[in-house]
Amino acid sequence: MLSNIIITLSFLLLSYFTLQRLLKLPKNVWLLFLVQALVMSASPVIVFIGGILATSMGADPALVTLPVTVMILGVACAAIPAAMLAKHKGRRFATFTGFSLGFIGALIASLAALIASFELLVCASLLFGVCTAFIQQLRFGAIESVSDSKDTPTVLSILMLSGIFSAFLGPEIAVLAKDWLASPHGYAGSFLLLAVLFIIAMILMRGFRNPDIHHQHQPGEVRPLSTIIKQPIFIIALLAAAIGFALMSYLMTATPLSMHKIQGHSLHDTKWVIQSHIAAMFIPSLFTALLVKYIGLKNLMLLGTVIYALVIMIAMSGEQVMHYWWALILLGIGWNFLFLTGTSLLPQSYRSSERHKVQALNDFVIFALQATASLMAGWILFNSGWHGVVLTSLPFVVILFLVSWAYLKKEQVSKHKRSSKLSPDAR
Repeated sequence: MLSNIIITLSFLLLSYFTLQRLLKLPKNVWLLFLVQALVMSASPVIVFIGGILATSMGADPALVTLPVTVMILGVACAAIPAAMLAKHKGRRFATFTGFSLGFIGALIASLAALIASFELLVCASLLFGVCTAFIQQLRFGAIESVSDSKDTPTVLSILMLSGIFSAFLGPEIAVLAKDWLASPHGYAGSFLLLAVLFIIAMILMRGFRNPDIHHQHQPGEVRPLSTIIKQPIFIIALLAAAIGFALMSYLMTATPLSMHKIQGHSLHDTKWVIQSHIAAMFIPSLFTALLVKYIGLKNLMLLGTVIYALVIMIAMSGEQVMHYWWALILLGIGWNFLFLTGTSLLPQSYRSSERHKVQALNDFVIFALQATASLMAGWILFNSGWHGVVLTSLPFVVILFLVSWAYLKKEQVSKHKRSSKLSPDAR
């Protein structure tokens, strides 16, 4: 298992140096690629062992997903403060603040495991969530670091690609250091090792420089949020990312509990499914930027929605390891397409002077819905079973199809208007 971590970190560094040579992008983008892989490991750790550890601590079955839910709730609650802190103090200061909170959360989680305190585990999860709100702001910092908006899908793909390494680092850390420190149910050492990653990330972030965005867009008049949120492009961007994220969290949160605690599948198989899922969330980033150039964002959104429909079909067909594995693999790919589409479309809805408040609102809605979904996952799972969880996802997939259709229609109208302006007859 230590060898797996060494191999993962080696590939991370190899990717860092190789991609730098292939793509001419600012230093900030590559630094964020490297750092994000380390700090994002906290989320897979909580997703993987949060419910399992809570169950071992004797928590109410209906509340065993509370650590994951509180983590996501922390993201939602801190989304606006994180964006405002970045606005007033700069991206660099805000990032250091978030990483510091993640470090403290890791120490508290280690203490919670040592004394078998469910309450402390939940508190630590909240801090991990607040830290994640700051981590989510990194993608906007990367976008602001490039001068050409056409580079946005490429930059987002690179940042999302770093999540592949988090997918493997998190669960491997959880298993490797599980018994490093004597504790009633294990995992105290896992959180301590996670704290070390936060320290390394803060050291690396010393090289980050706040992006200069004055040359990117004319500031223009700052419009009220009530005006911005009425734009069709904002609604489409928000729904694509928010529903895509919420459904992913809903099914992902229920999976370890359904597999390990209800169906009795091994911890090894459960870890494999979660690792595969998180890897599938980010591996498509190797080619999504190219995919956007060929099929466009509108078709990428539709493709993500179709994949979500396939997830429901597979998840309903059985509860063997391979059913979970295929469903979670496709769930990760669908999330990648929908989240990249939503994030890429969002800048089209705001001016440079409006970016912080729109980004804050966007992240707040996304992670508030995600928190609600993860909390409901445990309750529905223990009351209606895995198939109940899957069936209640269906209405939201239908909504995604409607949003995709609306975006396709909007693009057709825009294309027709552009053609009319260029046509000699139109003159």
